[in-house]
Amino acid sequence: MPIFRLGTRGSPLALTQAHLVRDALAAAHALAPDAITIVPIRTTGDKVQDRALAEIGGKALWTKELDRALLDGEIDAAVHSMKDVETFRPAEIAIAAMLPRADVQDRLIGADSIDALGVRAVVGTSSPRRAAQLRRLRPDLEIVLFRGNVDTRLAKLAAGEVDATLLAAAGLDRLRRHDVGTPIPINLMLPAPAQGAVGIECRADDAHARALLAKIDHPETHACVTAERGLLAALKADCHSPVAALAVIEGAIMTLRAELLSEDGSVHVAAQEAGAPTDPTLPIAVARDLLFRAPEAIRALFGG
Repeated sequence: MPIFRLGTRGSPLALTQAHLVRDALAAAHALAPDAITIVPIRTTGDKVQDRALAEIGGKALWTKELDRALLDGEIDAAVHSMKDVETFRPAEIAIAAMLPRADVQDRLIGADSIDALGVRAVVGTSSPRRAAQLRRLRPDLEIVLFRGNVDTRLAKLAAGEVDATLLAAAGLDRLRRHDVGTPIPINLMLPAPAQGAVGIECRADDAHARALLAKIDHPETHACVTAERGLLAALKADCHSPVAALAVIEGAIMTLRAELLSEDGSVHVAAQEAGAPTDPTLPIAVARDLLFRAPEAIRALFGG
């Protein structure tokens, strides 16, 4: 009989990530895998595919049904792609653990490089960050809304609906699509905050769940993602916001890099700071630096 229930979205990638969490828990606690059951829950974000998330409720569309199931006791924990988790979470829910971070890069599918895209090529993406970065690099490109899970987007690309698209390398790798797409260097396209990280949430007052999950937490990933999410909080950023960020720990020092862009890519500001991995003021300092460098039109978007 299962002793722990993991909630997840029902997409192939989400289920793959849930299985990674299940296997990690089973190994950490010497449990048979069938002691942990995976409970797929269909979210609003999965149901509505023809509009941008920002138009219909933002990142909460990926989490609200899982939050309800968690708080109602239908599941003991919820597995998330951390870049899809809204910045401000309910106090009753705790981010209890994160798996080791995977590749943070984006991959371009449909061309060997951004420079190799044809003039006025059509690129599909649902990410304001990717759209702004592409427009900055190639103002001639036509950016169109492109939603769906990995297989859906690849099928739309194969059908000729767009000339190219961008997907996270981490998701492709987890689906064993290691040979799909061309990696985009970090110095060309800084990733989304928390990209490549899988997080597990539980009820904040559930000591048993928190203890189980603590055994599979990867502290370096947790610290980096916490800093990147701290930046979003300091900026008051939401799913409309073209923000990129990446924290990296080397030795005892964390370096947090970040970028703000206008939606059309014409304005771009960057900043970085280094400090202790547990220093909560580090993301605040980067946010202040970004807003100081940004023109008034950009500051207004972030409540600066």
